[in-house]
Amino acid sequence: MTVIPLGTASAVPTRSRHLSATAVLQAGRVVLFDCGEGTQNRLMDAGLRHGRIEAICITHLHGDHYFGIFGLLSTMVLSRRMAPLSIIAPEPLAESLDGMAGLGHADRRFEIRHVAIPEGFGSGVVYENDRSTIVARPLDHRVFTLGYRIQERPRAGNLDVERARALGIDSHEHYRQLKRGEAVKLEDGSAVQPEEVVSPPPAPLSFAYIMDTQPCRAAVRLAADATLVLHDATFGEAHRERARRTRHSTAREAAGVARKARARRLLLGHFSARYRDVSELVREAEEVFPRAEAAVELERYVLGPV
Repeated sequence: MTVIPLGTASAVPTRSRHLSATAVLQAGRVVLFDCGEGTQNRLMDAGLRHGRIEAICITHLHGDHYFGIFGLLSTMVLSRRMAPLSIIAPEPLAESLDGMAGLGHADRRFEIRHVAIPEGFGSGVVYENDRSTIVARPLDHRVFTLGYRIQERPRAGNLDVERARALGIDSHEHYRQLKRGEAVKLEDGSAVQPEEVVSPPPAPLSFAYIMDTQPCRAAVRLAADATLVLHDATFGEAHRERARRTRHSTAREAAGVARKARARRLLLGHFSARYRDVSELVREAEEVFPRAEAAVELERYVLGPV
């Protein structure tokens, strides 16, 4: 699983930052979190083909988080995409997309599978494939806003082939059986148990995407024990009052969420344009959570084997 921030700006782009979007690459497929204006250009800058995108998760309907989806879908139509695309978003977006000229059912060859989430939604799995699941929870912003967590499905431990052979097993089918957690019976009537030759399964990798919110319980739950968290850090402590009025987080508050959640690593993002240099925000976060850093656009944060 590889996380690639495509845009880390808040509200408006700057010369060095782009609007909100983050790609998660897993086994050659992409899940996109948010799609601010210019996202399709950032995908090209990252070397990611839009044809690889299988799902787009939108946090909320403020323009800096979703205006780019219209252009991206238009490009998919022009490219004659055939594969289905899932769009997970607050409920009103589905109607907007279906009513947009050039994006209707008659214009495209691919199916859009809308997961339209209504206000009042509690929490739950909103998307899944053979590799991972995505859970959404409502956050605390000025409008209905969702946070997301993508987590890989449990993986089997590693098989010690030499140990298995020493115990009398040399069949690939029996290797698969042991990896599935099933015992293998030998010709002499004895059995080899999975725990004898298979290591404990690794902890599933996970990434929490928590944008445009005040610190809240839902954010902590999404980030719980996460491998990596990307959290709203729009302001520094000097602008804490503005963070409260706009219902955003300071970098220090983002670090507090990561600490409470026992996350492994924190990326700060969604920076106000007032900060040309975010090093002070990083310092404030590090005082609370030492494994905090500023998200770098187009950097590849590899969480584990891709």
